[in-house]
Amino acid sequence: MATSGTTTFDLNIDDIIEEAYERTSVRGNRTGYQLKSARRSLNILFAEWGNRGVHLWKVKEATVPLVEGQAEYNYASDNTNFPQDINDVLEAFVRDNSTVTAPVDTSLTKIDRSAYAALPNKLSKGTPSQYYVDRQTAPSIYLYTTPSSSFSGSSFQLKFYYLARIEDAGAYTNTADIAYRFIPCMTAGLAYYLSMKYSPELTQNLKLIYEDEFKRALDEDGSRTSLFISPQTFYGDGV
Repeated sequence: MATSGTTTFDLNIDDIIEEAYERTSVRGNRTGYQLKSARRSLNILFAEWGNRGVHLWKVKEATVPLVEGQAEYNYASDNTNFPQDINDVLEAFVRDNSTVTAPVDTSLTKIDRSAYAALPNKLSKGTPSQYYVDRQTAPSIYLYTTPSSSFSGSSFQLKFYYLARIEDAGAYTNTADIAYRFIPCMTAGLAYYLSMKYSPELTQNLKLIYEDEFKRALDEDGSRTSLFISPQTFYGDGV
């Protein structure tokens, strides 16, 4: 039996809104305000997802040149290389790219605000070994130690993997900035949000459906790696 041969299914914002409204039993033509209300709720839903852990499709890599003696790196100090959509930094390292064919990476240790605040001289120079992420509206990365003259310039880079914000819904003809496996929970989530405004009698049931869909999506949104288990071996007296 023939199949479609395609794997391109997606929904634009207008279709997502239509599906969500149908689940709330609000059918028929939508008013302009109802469409605007739904798009606003969808953007709030995306913001709520920022509190739901790491979404792999929004993990990106950034590269920022190291500047001698500079501790703080953010979008304001380098709007060419530092990302504007940053939410949090997951891992970071510095790269010595002096030999392009053989770059050398040095891993950085992530520390919290208290540990960074306890550092006696935050502008001391050397090879950076630690970083602190100040998660303001526009986040900053602080390096310690700051790059020395021998570890700065175009050949030396701060590289980091960061969790980016989900893009706004935007125009009704857009598709959502999500992986296809999150389409079911996105639609269920929007229906749940809309029910609070238009069908409160359905809110509890729609919330249960949404949470169930979201759990399945999160469980699937993982990175599978090889696992090796070795038996513990004792020698002599068991030490």
